[in-house]
Amino acid sequence: MSDIATFARVKRPVVSTWRRRHPDFPAAVSENSGRPLFDGAQVTDWLIASGLGNAAPQELRSELALFGIIALQDRFTPWQLVETLGSLLCLRRLDGRPLADDGANASPPDAEADEALWSALMRRAERIDAEDDFVLRELGSIDDTAAPLARLAEDLIESAYDERGAYEWLLAARSRLGLDSLAADAVTPELRSLLTQLTDLRVRLERGESLTLADPHARAGDLLAALLDDTEDRDRVTVLAADPDDRLTRITRRRFLLAGVSELDLDVQTGSDLEERFADPDIVVTQLPYRPGEDRSVFAALTELERVAYLLRPGCTALVLGPADALVDELKSTEAAQLRSALLRENIVESVISLPGGVLPFRPGYRPALWTLTRGPVREAEGLVLLADISSEQLTSGVRMRLAEDVLLWRAEGFRGLDGHDPRYGRVVPVADLDRAFGGALTPPAPPASAIWSDKVTERPALIAEAEARLERATADTHTYEDERGSYRGAVMRRVGRLPRRTTLGKLITARRVTRLPGHRIDEKQLTRDGHHTVLGSEEITGERPVGDRRIDRLLLATAYERAALTEPGDVVYTLAPRLGVYVDHDGFSVVAFPARILRVNADATRPLTPRGLAALLGAARGTARSPSAVRPARRIEDYQLPDLDPDEVLRFEALLAETERRERLLRAQSDALAEARRLTIAGLADGTLTLGEARTINRM
Repeated sequence: MSDIATFARVKRPVVSTWRRRHPDFPAAVSENSGRPLFDGAQVTDWLIASGLGNAAPQELRSELALFGIIALQDRFTPWQLVETLGSLLCLRRLDGRPLADDGANASPPDAEADEALWSALMRRAERIDAEDDFVLRELGSIDDTAAPLARLAEDLIESAYDERGAYEWLLAARSRLGLDSLAADAVTPELRSLLTQLTDLRVRLERGESLTLADPHARAGDLLAALLDDTEDRDRVTVLAADPDDRLTRITRRRFLLAGVSELDLDVQTGSDLEERFADPDIVVTQLPYRPGEDRSVFAALTELERVAYLLRPGCTALVLGPADALVDELKSTEAAQLRSALLRENIVESVISLPGGVLPFRPGYRPALWTLTRGPVREAEGLVLLADISSEQLTSGVRMRLAEDVLLWRAEGFRGLDGHDPRYGRVVPVADLDRAFGGALTPPAPPASAIWSDKVTERPALIAEAEARLERATADTHTYEDERGSYRGAVMRRVGRLPRRTTLGKLITARRVTRLPGHRIDEKQLTRDGHHTVLGSEEITGERPVGDRRIDRLLLATAYERAALTEPGDVVYTLAPRLGVYVDHDGFSVVAFPARILRVNADATRPLTPRGLAALLGAARGTARSPSAVRPARRIEDYQLPDLDPDEVLRFEALLAETERRERLLRAQSDALAEARRLTIAGLADGTLTLGEARTINRM
């Protein structure tokens, strides 16, 4: 059942709930150490028919095939699984026929049927791949025990629609198959998308160009495959790749053949050199080989970068991903500094980009950087380089789009003075300045010009003056309030006599002094920041998210959540997950999102409470904390003990809480205005757009 939970992308207890509530849930077919085992095909059909779970039907069928592949790990190594399945998919593409179209896959399959099926496949491989470029070696190194993989390959194709989709899905699951070494160099989808945008491949193909893509450090071909994913015009694409590992070159060769690159337009070499006589590269995208920090050589990384630069011909663009300590950081080695300066002086370095950490998931501590190179830049870019730093950003779609615009416009137009495009993430720096700072860090010397001269920056003095004016008004309001009401005195004294008797929230609910109402399950995707009703959930109640940050449209609420009730002014909203949180909704007309719930004070009770008082006493109740390792709270909220105060004491307590809230609002207004003025001043001094005159202090007489 834990496999079913993974399968359907739900938590494990959900599967138990499905078995209990749905009579048509598939029955267990056997047991293993007391655990029920289910037929995967039956579970898949049931999930698709019922619509339950969080996985699409196509993903469910792919996952079913993956479970079948994983089940064969006791018979084959992870490398054998990936290589054999990839070869079978490639054979099917080359031959144009299903892998088992000759009746050899009897049902149920037996040893004789497996032998017949595998013999037929080998004959086809020997005929189609006589030169052993794609499949013959892998299929010949295994026997007919691999026949089930042919059937699983057909299942993959059926769920992914074609051989290419099946192979890409298989490679995406390489770490689940145990091939961590094959996934160690993989980059995040966000970085792959950024690299694709920086090449401008789709636009160039739409203009009718025929392009040659190259990667001298291809590994499994992830970066070039990402470029091919961005276009359907693969008939005008030639691919050059190389890698020292023969296994990886064959995987890469099969990958690009299945991606739609013709055999005549594909050359993947085993080694470190591209077959340049095959074609001249137009776009080079590569990741320098990873080395651990202990034995990483900055000079070796720059030497590899220089080898990529030698591949450039006029009009060719290269994107090189490598370690930041070689590509960006200050260099202490004179030899390395000389090599980097020489590359900059060659007038081929287009941009140097500091990337955020974590874009290589298997190496979260690795700091990457990116160089873009262009042979023969536009005249306006000669002798200049764009330095950009997004190391503190997340690679969201907006960040990727803005950075790609910066680089592509710089590539097309260069520096155009006042009427040109100001980069959002970098500064244009003369190469001569970088050469004079021999070995210095290649980071922007100042914030981007577009940031310095933006409306937000130019309006800072006015915004600071406005914040100071708000501070003066808030201070005056505080003094006026104190003059009218006097200094704060809560009239708190030691209690003499018997302590008030104790009660519990459960007893208050039973006595109808308090009514408990449920929260509602609201789809997070339907929440916005500009709806009509505030949504109060656990995050708002515990202070992790500002109240009002999530809202819902009233028409959507009325149609999709017909039974959802709004809060009334004075309702107490509480939550126990992830910890106790209490909030008084003074305005009302909000929607409470589960697991938050509502406590409504009954004003007509014989011993009435007040919302502020109830919330304060609940927040101070003993034994409400939860151990960090505990799954549930220590006790139910109904068991929280509270003092049952006398009615007159309840009223005095309410007055005290209301008074402290009013004074807190006045002080908070002062604090917010002062913090805003301070923040804007610091920001202006930090980027050099503000200076300071003589400070003036206004004394209150």
